[in-house]
Amino acid sequence: MCQVLGVSKSGYYDWLKRAKSKQKERKEQLTQQIRNEYLKSRKIYGSPKITQELRKQGIRVSQKTVARIMSEEGLRSITVRKFKATTNSNHSYNVYDNLLKQNFQATAQNEVWMADITYIPTDEGWLYLASIMDLYTRKIVGWYIDTRMTKELVIKALQRALNSEKPTERVIHHSDRGSQYASNDYQQLLQEHHFQVSMSRRGNCYDNACIESFHSLIKKECIYLNRFRTRKEAKQAIFEYIECFYNRKRSHSALGYVSPC
Repeated sequence: MCQVLGVSKSGYYDWLKRAKSKQKERKEQLTQQIRNEYLKSRKIYGSPKITQELRKQGIRVSQKTVARIMSEEGLRSITVRKFKATTNSNHSYNVYDNLLKQNFQATAQNEVWMADITYIPTDEGWLYLASIMDLYTRKIVGWYIDTRMTKELVIKALQRALNSEKPTERVIHHSDRGSQYASNDYQQLLQEHHFQVSMSRRGNCYDNACIESFHSLIKKECIYLNRFRTRKEAKQAIFEYIECFYNRKRSHSALGYVSPC
């Protein structure tokens, strides 16, 4: 090999014994730290979030450097996108004005709750997830899964949120104009707990962007990365994602890269 490369044997063995440079040691250490954060995020985080996680640990590094190393190591966020409509606004129930008007700011917990429904495919058929998010913390304060997209689905999610948070002040409840949220039974429950009702404009998904963003995340980071053979498998995975990962561990850019909890 030395003859092919045109180097002496003594030069080759000297190269083998040579200590690593400080720069090379630093890069190897940083690469391992990046890999650790990538795996801790379940292979979900890209370079912006990994950079923030490293900085929390006192590691001074630029996003450009993290992106370059991730590219060299083949570390890419594993997400996919799909779409299925879940909102039916063609009903005879009353609808309410949009109080938020895309001003997604809150100054305290239990000031604004945002509600929405998404879907989960399984080999046994569809499941539907109703979620309620606290706008201030971005925490999912209530959620429920069922095989049908009915008013009972959203009622049970709201009841869980009320039992969990027990708000003492008046809360703004914002949702789309779907028949589940506009139904008499759901609106009665809101009135009993003195909610102020707000609804998105017809056909405008941006009016409910924060909770829709969460459902986009759970689909990309959990639902579409798995094939659920049974509804039970899907329910277990959703519970683990929301309660163990999203609420307690996943960093959120709107919160300064800390978790909702």
